[in-house]
Amino acid sequence: MGAARPKQYLELCGRTVIEHTLLCLLRHSRIKGVVVVVAADDDLWPTVALRDVKLLGSATGGADRAASVMSGLQFLRAYARNTDWILVHDAVRPCLRGEDIDALIDGVGNYPDGGLLGAAITDTVKRTDEMGYVERTVTRENLYRALTPQMFSLDALCAALDAAVVAGVDVTDEATAMEHVGVQPLVVPGHSDNIKITVPADLAIAELYLARQQETDN
Repeated sequence: MGAARPKQYLELCGRTVIEHTLLCLLRHSRIKGVVVVVAADDDLWPTVALRDVKLLGSATGGADRAASVMSGLQFLRAYARNTDWILVHDAVRPCLRGEDIDALIDGVGNYPDGGLLGAAITDTVKRTDEMGYVERTVTRENLYRALTPQMFSLDALCAALDAAVVAGVDVTDEATAMEHVGVQPLVVPGHSDNIKITVPADLAIAELYLARQQETDN
């Protein structure tokens, strides 16, 4: 982002990005509790003026995504059973819709392998060589962009993350770890406006999406 502070603490429509993200989760009736995973040297999280009985606390993150998610899962063991469903969501996805949370929970149901939100790829996709020259066009049929939340049972996700770390798998999302241990998570279609804020232009796009969502809610 090239900003003076981590992107989750940048201002978006009068709140920080992470406040918008948390409110998506805290206001949803089917979510019973939320834990935030923060870096060990994060001195901005205590300044977030958001209090809610569902906000259970914070856990200290690790060196990578897998370690950070595992830290959050261990924190939740004091509140959840091994078979309870856990949703993992990126702090910088503030445009998550409540209806997509419902779609994920309903879509996965009792399917034991869990699932994730995904957005169908509609653009033509090219695979190139290392120099950037096109090698072939990849069919976009059944191709999805992986979104969050991703939903798995507590014990199953812990075991999958452990196995992936031991095997040296690059865990870019939780479904990757589950796939590594041989299960097939279900992709539940979600809205494409559930964007991950990565570059400065994304803030303006997120502001537009949030405004549109508010208009629809009203």
